[in-house]
Amino acid sequence: MNVSKGQVAKKEDLQKAFGTEDQTEICKQILSKGELQVSEKERSTQLEQMFRDIATIVADKCVNPETKRPYTVNLIERAMKDIHYSVKATKSTKQQALEVIKQLKETMQIERAHMRLRFILPAKDGKRLKEKLKPLIKHVESEDFDQELEIVCLIDPGCFREIDELIRCETKGKGTLEVLSLKDVEEGDEKLE
Repeated sequence: MNVSKGQVAKKEDLQKAFGTEDQTEICKQILSKGELQVSEKERSTQLEQMFRDIATIVADKCVNPETKRPYTVNLIERAMKDIHYSVKATKSTKQQALEVIKQLKETMQIERAHMRLRFILPAKDGKRLKEKLKPLIKHVESEDFDQELEIVCLIDPGCFREIDELIRCETKGKGTLEVLSLKDVEEGDEKLE
């Protein structure tokens, strides 16, 4: 009846609630159908960990668009607190990180780091496909057109799947798409003048 007071349930109550008086069977039922109660401390620790994980994902995927340098996890955590972001325990950290990026764009200079890709397209499809790819490409770094069209460019990571499908479908498997780097980030020390 009450765990903290040590009060044991009567046999009639057990029979009515579980349909049996066998304590082993009752324990099995509780374990299979019961709900786990999480203490306040456990819940807050879990939410803090998720908050940190979300900040880490955002810091890993984003850069300052002016300097192309990554943000630190602490800076992202502070920015998340400033916008009063509350973690949802039921959603994945990756989904929430993408939401956080959208919300942070309103208050600070932040954007997803671009991916660097190389496409090699057959000559007959090259021109036509380049026109279809143009709106999805942020910046073309190099373009070479001999027997086939080779383009090295930067794209928004959200467009990767669309570009991949376009190249696969339009070239019927003859075109290739290679990821050169998952994020285009400036590394090293900044030169001050």
